[in-house]
Parts: sequence; C-alpha cells; structure tokens
Amino acid sequence: MISAIGLIGALALLIWMTIRGVNILIAGPVAAAVVALTSGIAWLPPLAAEGAPNFATSYMDGFVGFFADWFFIFLLGAIFGEVMGRTGAAASIAHAVTKALGPRFALAAVVLATAILTYGGVSVFIVAFAVYPLAVQLFRSADLPHRFIPGALAFGSVTFTMTSAGSPEIQNLIPMQYLGTTAWAGAGVSLIVAILMASLGYFLLSRMIARAVAKGEHFEPRKGVDDDTRNPSELPRWWAALLPLVTVFSVFLIFQYPEYLGALSNILPPESLGKWALVVALGSGIIVAALIGLRSRERLPTAFSIGATGAVVAITNTCAVVGFGTVAQLTPAFQQALGAVQSLPGDPLIGAAIAVTVIAGLTGSASGGQSIALPLIAPHYLAEGANPAELHRVVAIASGALDSLPHNGYVVTTIRAVCGETHARAYPAVAMTTLLVPIIGTIVAIALFTIF
Repeated sequence: MISAIGLIGALALLIWMTIRGVNILIAGPVAAAVVALTSGIAWLPPLAAEGAPNFATSYMDGFVGFFADWFFIFLLGAIFGEVMGRTGAAASIAHAVTKALGPRFALAAVVLATAILTYGGVSVFIVAFAVYPLAVQLFRSADLPHRFIPGALAFGSVTFTMTSAGSPEIQNLIPMQYLGTTAWAGAGVSLIVAILMASLGYFLLSRMIARAVAKGEHFEPRKGVDDDTRNPSELPRWWAALLPLVTVFSVFLIFQYPEYLGALSNILPPESLGKWALVVALGSGIIVAALIGLRSRERLPTAFSIGATGAVVAITNTCAVVGFGTVAQLTPAFQQALGAVQSLPGDPLIGAAIAVTVIAGLTGSASGGQSIALPLIAPHYLAEGANPAELHRVVAIASGALDSLPHNGYVVTTIRAVCGETHARAYPAVAMTTLLVPIIGTIVAIALFTIF
C-alpha cells in the first residue's frame, strides 16, 4: 500500500515540479528517490543488502542504458534538423506549404509542414524549432491566438506521423529490436488509424481555436519571439529542399528491405539493419542537406555544433525520465500492476496497449516507456501467440498517448522554450490532440486487428 502511494505521489511530484519549471534532470532523480524511499529501496550501494537493488545504481542503469542505445540516432537527427533549419530548407518547405494553402488555412499549413518534416526524418525533438517561425507568421496573418501554436506543432509531429508505419522516428523503431519486426509493421491498419487520427485531431483543434476566436481572442505576440525574416527568394527551391527528406526516407527503406533490390542487394548487407538503418539514412540526409544549402555554408558549423548540443539535451531529458521508470519498475506496486495487466483476459493486444500506455505515462516519454515496457511484456505476449507486427503497431500508437502528460520533455520544451507560452494557456490544446486522439487511435487499431 505504501509502495503504491509512494509511486503515485512521486509521479504527481514529478509532474508538479516540471510544471513549476524545475529542470527534468533534477526532478527525475528527486521523484525516483521518493519512489525508492517509500518502497524500501536503499538510496546508495553501500546501504543495500547483498544482491539487492539500490536507487543510485538502478537509476543510472536506466539512464545510461537508454543513452547508449539511442545516442547516435538523437545526434544525427538533431544535426539533420539543424542543417535543414539553418540552410533554410525547412523554411522553404514550410513556405511552399503555406503558399499553397494560404493564411485562411493557417492551422492546416502548420500541421502539414510539421508532419512532412517529421515523417521525412527530422526528429520530433527538433522539428518545432524549424516550423515555429513560420507558424508565428501564419497565425499573425490569420489573427489566431498564439497559445494554440504548441498544440498545432505537437499534433503534427507526435501523433499520426510519429507512430505510423514507415516513420523514421525512434518511437516506431524501438519495438523492432524486441519483436523482430520492421518499421512497416501493420502498415494497412496503420494507414487507416493515421488518417483517423489526423482528421479527428484537426477537427478538435480547429474547433478549440474557433471557439476562442468567437470569444474575442486574437493573436498576441509573445515577448522575446522573433519572426523568420529571411526572404523566400533567399531560400533553396522547395523541390530541392525536399531532397534531404526523400534521401532519409529512401535510404531508410533500402536498408530495411535490401532483399527487394534485386542485383543491388549483392552489394548491400543481406539482412535489414533494423534501427541502425536510420543512422545510415540520417547521415546520408545530412550530406544532401549540406549540399543543398551550400549558399548558407557559413552556417553549417553552427548547425552541427548546436545540433550536437541539442541532441545531448534532448536525450538526457528522456534518460532522466527513463531512470525514474527504471526505479519505479523495482517497486512492489509496479510489479503488482504489471502482473495485473499481463493477466487481463482476452486479446494480448489490449494488455500490451494498457501496459505501454501506463508506463509511458509514468515515465513521461513514449520512447522511454517502450524501452522499459517491451523487455518485460514482449516475451510474455509473444509466447501467448500475439502477432509481432500487430503488437508492434499497437505498442507504437499506445506509447504516444499518456506520454504527453505535462512533465513530458517534448511538451515542456515546445510550450516553454520554443513558443514562450505557459502550461496554463497552451497545454489544453496539446492534451486534446496528443492524449485523447492517440488513445482513440489505439482503440481503433486493436479493433481493426481483431476484425481482420
């Protein structure tokens, strides 16, 4: 009982500290220490009984383990996003989208531009920085409330694109190493669910904005926010700007399925590279993006430097909540909850979805939640005969639901650092699109897999 109270209280404390602006690298260990205290786990190795876990070692095992598994992908993804942004390639794509749709469809333009960049390989941790300047211009021209920009950016990046089949985002890649699947697992159902999530999310977000406008809200520029003042004529052509995205997607696909390339397969690895295919793809995309942006070559060193720094910040923020989750999974309350989920009667997909959703909520991270949950639940459900491809897709979609609670690193960064907003003003729209919509998408995915 005390363990359960401590776990719930620690999660509440983690959320509260994050909302209050406490750095996640501090909030994560503090909350994890509370979990350890209320579950009888020693804080330091010398204080633990022989063979018993302790807070310090367990937390760092989770922290370092995630860092080791995903650092190169975070690094190359961040550098790719920065190169796309600094050379003007991302702005060029966003300008083309907004020019085609016009200010009247400002929300659709922001969502579409973000979705294109995300599905093209720009990390979800980086894409908001690239699209935000254009979002400000569009929302100003359409006189839409600024507080909805974080919701638009989050909806376009961490919902129907992040967890869809073929997405190069790590949230779609993590299940591969535990289930033996590919990034295209469950593609048919994934397409249907993605269309549903995109349509539903856009409808809900546009209704929220319409109601706010009807109540008299207008665009209010945030203090310290700058527009992207570059003239579109100075940017790369939109079709050229798309080449790095096409490169990332194509190379990723090639190294996922080398067996379908005929004679070319003789000069490529005979088997899929799994998640490492994205390392090759992002590296190729960086080279193409740098070549496309040669006119801005003086900005490339800065892009690489800032990208590398941003990668460390992004991955350590995620590692901090993974460490929290690693300590949490040692508690009696966590083990009891996991046992209850695994013993749920009926389709294993339901149990897997619930387990991943809950753990992603506890850790405040889709990728962190998957990394903790899958080693525990994958063997169990595969042994029960669950289809690996179906399990992959359900787990991926489910991980993108409760992960977006207020303490989520992406949420905090997008609302506060990128958009200069507060949780009180901006989080309702983020929650509507990144919590409710993925939950509905998960339910529909399970239903479709069950029917077909």
